[in-house]
Amino acid sequence: MTIAEYVASLSDNPYFGAGFGLFGIGAGAAILRRGLQVSLIFFRRHFMMTMEVPCRDKSYQWLLQWITTKGARKTQHLSVETSMQQKDTGHVYAKYDFIPSIGTHFFRYGKTWIKVERTREQHTLDLHMGVPWETVTLTAFGRNKQMYFDILEEARKMAMIQQEGKTIMYTAMGAEWRPFGHPRKRRPIESVVLDEGVGERILSDVREFIENPSWYSNRGIPYRRGYLLYGPPGCGKSSFINALAGELGFGICVLNLSERGLSDDRLAHLLSVAPLPSVILLEDIDAAFTSRVESTQTKAAYEGLNRVTFSGLLNCLDGVASTEARILFMTTNYLERLDPALIRPGRVDVKEYIGQCSKYQLERMYLRFYHWNQILGNAVQEMIPPSDKEGASAKEEYERLRKQIEQARMEAEKDAAKFADAVLAFNKGVSPAQIQGYFMFHKEGGPEVIQNVEKIWKLG
Repeated sequence: MTIAEYVASLSDNPYFGAGFGLFGIGAGAAILRRGLQVSLIFFRRHFMMTMEVPCRDKSYQWLLQWITTKGARKTQHLSVETSMQQKDTGHVYAKYDFIPSIGTHFFRYGKTWIKVERTREQHTLDLHMGVPWETVTLTAFGRNKQMYFDILEEARKMAMIQQEGKTIMYTAMGAEWRPFGHPRKRRPIESVVLDEGVGERILSDVREFIENPSWYSNRGIPYRRGYLLYGPPGCGKSSFINALAGELGFGICVLNLSERGLSDDRLAHLLSVAPLPSVILLEDIDAAFTSRVESTQTKAAYEGLNRVTFSGLLNCLDGVASTEARILFMTTNYLERLDPALIRPGRVDVKEYIGQCSKYQLERMYLRFYHWNQILGNAVQEMIPPSDKEGASAKEEYERLRKQIEQARMEAEKDAAKFADAVLAFNKGVSPAQIQGYFMFHKEGGPEVIQNVEKIWKLG
């Protein structure tokens, strides 16, 4: 039997034909399945875009809120985040934020459909936050990455609008900065009354620093600025820094150098990763270090607490590895206790004394509390003189109002001068905090505010 006849006889065999057919079907299905997998991988790599955002990324919460507000409005699968908010009146209420839950969501951005996958790893924890590790993955058709940039930018702007007009306080937790409490309403810088010209000098210097980074780089000077505000307690050092940050639209990073566990390395890392834009605040710097000259026993006990050392602080402020593009404020009640190496130029560039009330401060504080409308409010806004077409009666009314405002201004300034003279007549130093506390007992003003100034020292 020839080979051809043998093959022909096999083809006529029903058992062999059935087996070969099944084998062919299986092989064809396997090849088809593999081809589909390869084609799908090729298609995803070349015709689809995927963006993964982990929970540690700053834009993670922004993106979830944006997806809920702008994208997946019709989704039925939501997670709730409850927070307590405080109004300006002090009333606290519950706020509920709905974000996409764990799973898959679809929404349309422009003309493009986007698949959102929010996943959670139950066996993997974010060590800094102590919560399960989460990621959000966005998948869309196309190859233009600009769409994702637009989405992230919209999410950032939406988050910034919610914080507009507020100051964010940051505190150090572990190796990173976290917002402390809720964003606070910005305090007007005019509400902190310092001695004449002091606040204006500091604000002008900070603005000049912010607006001229090239001046420093062209001359090879490190682009950072240090400020020291010193003076008795209750005179407005911290309040002015808070108002200054609000005026600039900056956050405030509050750092406690006496915190147990704050080492030199962690301090350097925190200064290098401080949120932008923000100012770094070291309050009561004199309480962190008594002196560089200490006994060996005291030094050993101090270093055993795993705290930042004085040399470590100096290196962080003005060392080889110190960061740039930084604004740092320090406050102290006792300038004489500070080591000269800490407050030398390069580490502290501007020193300002914030002292007890002068006559200028007393007058301005009195006017702010009791004559807001006449001096600082709407009545002092520039009045527009009437035109010739409006007639003589309009001009007469304008002159009457102008004289009335001017008379009220003069009377208010006389009362403020009387109050300041009455306080200074006791020849005792008084802080703005004491004056403010005294005004709180006389909210409506009146002659008794001037007549009872001796009670200022009894209150504080």
